[in-house]
Amino acid sequence: MKSTILLFFSFLMLSYSHAQNFKTDEIAKGLKEALQVGTTRGIEILSKPDGFFGNAAFKILMPPEAAKIEKSLRSLGFNQQVDEAILSMNRAAEDASREAIPIFSKAITEMSIEDAFGILKGNNDAATKYLQTKTIDSLTKKFRPSIEASLNKVNATKNWNNIVTQYNKFSFKKINPDLAAYVTERSLNGIYLQIAAEEAKIRKDPVARSSDLLKKIFGK
Repeated sequence: MKSTILLFFSFLMLSYSHAQNFKTDEIAKGLKEALQVGTTRGIEILSKPDGFFGNAAFKILMPPEAAKIEKSLRSLGFNQQVDEAILSMNRAAEDASREAIPIFSKAITEMSIEDAFGILKGNNDAATKYLQTKTIDSLTKKFRPSIEASLNKVNATKNWNNIVTQYNKFSFKKINPDLAAYVTERSLNGIYLQIAAEEAKIRKDPVARSSDLLKKIFGK
């Protein structure tokens, strides 16, 4: 992950007094640059095959309310069907993740100088919280139809319906959780979780200076 979002929060290691040595618009420009590159690279990681499925921190498992379905079906020998459903949910999240890039870009572009300094002086997750506040509604609205399309594209809906149908054959209490809403929520959680982890790392170890502007400020 070293090269994924290292540029993302490079400016966040600047102290406020250090930042005062530069023009405020220059600092804001640099921060936006770091955020633009970092979010794009981070989302590209998640959107690749196994971006979600291959990472235990992000992997989407069965919905909590469907835990009984999974346990019952596995006990009845339907392991393959359950595994296919889990895999296809993660593939849907990976497939839809790129939808986040333009929404993050818009939030970053609209960032004010006051926002930039607030992030610079903020806590370890200040940038993550800022982006989450600015993007969560738009991402949820955008992701839901994208997730539904991706679920169909990777046969997740079919796999889900198969295991629910099998479960309902053996249960008096029928169940069918909203798969699209669940995968949408987990997908967004994964995106913000990765951003937060990288932000904390960069605040402690600012090793990336990938642009002339970053090198100029950090080199002083």
